[in-house]
Amino acid sequence: MMPGRLASIALAVIFLSISVPARAATIEITMENLVIAPAEVSAKVGDTIIWINKDVFAHTATAKNGDFDVTLPPKKSATSVAKKAGTVEYYCRYHPNMKATLKIEP
Repeated sequence: MMPGRLASIALAVIFLSISVPARAATIEITMENLVIAPAEVSAKVGDTIIWINKDVFAHTATAKNGDFDVTLPPKKSATSVAKKAGTVEYYCRYHPNMKATLKIEP
């Protein structure tokens, strides 16, 4: 193979690896029997969080720092996107003993 062609192929491989963004993940958090599971979970900025309420009564996922406040009717789900890095403690406004932590990485 010619040296010029090899250099072109190498540049193309480098360009493709730089320009292809990482795919965002989907993180599921379940509320059932007055428990948030998992109680501690990690995500990255841009990941989608699916909040699933399996109980027969409403819950919320309310960030102590005000970053999010998701209301979940009974047997319903909702989604949100992790917008900024940091550790967020959250709870259910209706059931304050339901607590969890979401660690969001850049």
